[in-house]
Amino acid sequence: MSKDRLFFIDNLRILLIVLVVLVHLAITYGAPVGSWYYHEGQPGMIESIFYVFFLAVSQSFFMGFFFIISGYFTPASYDRKGAWPFFKERLLRLGVPLLFYIIFIDPLINYALALSKGFSGSFLDFLGLYTGSYRGLGSGPLWFVEALLIFVGVYVLWRLLVKSTDRESKIPGNRTIAIFALILGIVTFIVRIWLPLGWNFEFLNLQIPFFPQYIAMFIIGLIAYRGDWFLLISKETGRLWSRVAAVLLILFPVLLVVYIYAGDPARLAGGLYWQAFTYALWEQFLGVAIIIALSVLFRERYNSQGRFTKEMSASAYTVYIFHAPIIVFLALSLRSVVLDPLLKFVLVAPLALGLCFLIGNYIRKLPITRNIL
Repeated sequence: MSKDRLFFIDNLRILLIVLVVLVHLAITYGAPVGSWYYHEGQPGMIESIFYVFFLAVSQSFFMGFFFIISGYFTPASYDRKGAWPFFKERLLRLGVPLLFYIIFIDPLINYALALSKGFSGSFLDFLGLYTGSYRGLGSGPLWFVEALLIFVGVYVLWRLLVKSTDRESKIPGNRTIAIFALILGIVTFIVRIWLPLGWNFEFLNLQIPFFPQYIAMFIIGLIAYRGDWFLLISKETGRLWSRVAAVLLILFPVLLVVYIYAGDPARLAGGLYWQAFTYALWEQFLGVAIIIALSVLFRERYNSQGRFTKEMSASAYTVYIFHAPIIVFLALSLRSVVLDPLLKFVLVAPLALGLCFLIGNYIRKLPITRNIL
């Protein structure tokens, strides 16, 4: 199996980008947690429990998985191109979409939202208000691209300073993986004592409470490439951590009930509380378990692509860049349709995903974007 084209990783990217779209759509339609442009609906208790479960599980692994995949393919690209050509290509592929989003897409989304709330001025009128209240980068979901660009820059500096990088790392055993998840949970808890969930470094639009995992997973991706971890991790390890993931998924409703009966479930977000400690451990153990389980599952069962999945994986990055305006404009166009928030989410989700991939596939094939996306 060649590292040049790992179809199961391409298919994992499809799954992850679908989750990105669904998470932001869930926040749109009433999820009681999460930051997003547009919110609609007041969910009841059952809907709220569903949304909290879906968002907590997704957040435990999906962005960390993006970082580990990005890290995995970074060393080979650097080795082929060298420092400056590699970084210049990253600046083009990451920096240009980031700037385009900040300069054009974010103001356009906010203008549409302002119009929906009764603003009657022109786009230029709105830009005056928009820039006047500007407090940080309007990068929206492209905070990931921004963070990845920072990580890549640090990696280039490290490669320039450290010449020997060819050592293969032995694939970790289950005990080492468990210790890693434990340490990651403890570090996450410590960071959240001062920077709880929801805290955002506004100037760069980075939610630092999640960054212990993101940094660790990018580094793990770099190490995993040298040791072929994606290819060599055993099926037995995958089965074990899939069982761990199943147990932790079942445990979450129990934890939620305990947090509620303890009096203040908001304490799980951070601070020097046992709720924050146990939640950080649950989150990081679940994230590690799901990443391992999905990696093995997709390698063993979904390591091929047809024409349709090939087009989807090729469009995944473009979908990530443009899904925000698509979701927001779609939700605004359907806001007059009154339905239960959860039912509306379920009904709109296939339409949103279809539009995101259809439009993304078209945009990436434009002459002006072909060399970037």
